[in-house]
Amino acid sequence: MIPGSRVISQAASPDENAAGLIQETPDPLRYDGQVLDPDEVSGIVTGMIPTGARVLEVGCGTGSLSKIVADTCGAEVVGVEPDAARAQRAAGRGLKVHVGFLTRELIHEIGSFDVVLFADVLEHLPNPHAMLLLSREALRAGGAVVISVPNVAHWSVRVDILLGRFRYQPLGIMDATHLRWFTAASLRSLMASSGFRVTEYRATAGYGLPDNVGRRPLTWLPANLRTRFLRFASRHWPTLFGSQHVLKAEML
Repeated sequence: MIPGSRVISQAASPDENAAGLIQETPDPLRYDGQVLDPDEVSGIVTGMIPTGARVLEVGCGTGSLSKIVADTCGAEVVGVEPDAARAQRAAGRGLKVHVGFLTRELIHEIGSFDVVLFADVLEHLPNPHAMLLLSREALRAGGAVVISVPNVAHWSVRVDILLGRFRYQPLGIMDATHLRWFTAASLRSLMASSGFRVTEYRATAGYGLPDNVGRRPLTWLPANLRTRFLRFASRHWPTLFGSQHVLKAEML
């Protein structure tokens, strides 16, 4: 039993969905260690969450982002995470985490929230629409969801498709554990069909994205110039250079 956590369901880790698609087993902690940055998920998400909000983070992972949200926004954060290794790291950060998947029964137990946060989670679900509908039951009147998903129309994916390649990777946009793929338009369509109205939108720069760091033509740029370019490009051409789509949406 993980200190500070409670098991709500016994389920396989979503990382098992990568079986047979890549040679190595995905590192369950591969997305740990986020830091606050205005052009990455951490900085964009915290700008969308009100000060003092009660936040339910579905798929909280290692609690890296949860800790940033709690400290930056003065928020009370409750996490739900199906992977035991990640949940253990989250509990070690002081997060109250429930090990398993979000259920109607758990919502009735833990109460309502100002914000339900899905940070790079919906792409791992076979039915993200059902999860969004369920999240509505956890929201207080006037509440909102805050969501980030990888951008499958990123320049690197477009180039690969043009060359006839679709290559699963251990992490990043082409993470082999992803089951769903989103453009900005398809994400907005999903939100509308789930009864939400998008009120804010940003794209992340993806400074550490493997294709942004180790692939031409961006490798031709010095690191500081590459960072400046990605910051500028993700703001001005988000559907092409944005690594992730991040949005806030309120219930209709």
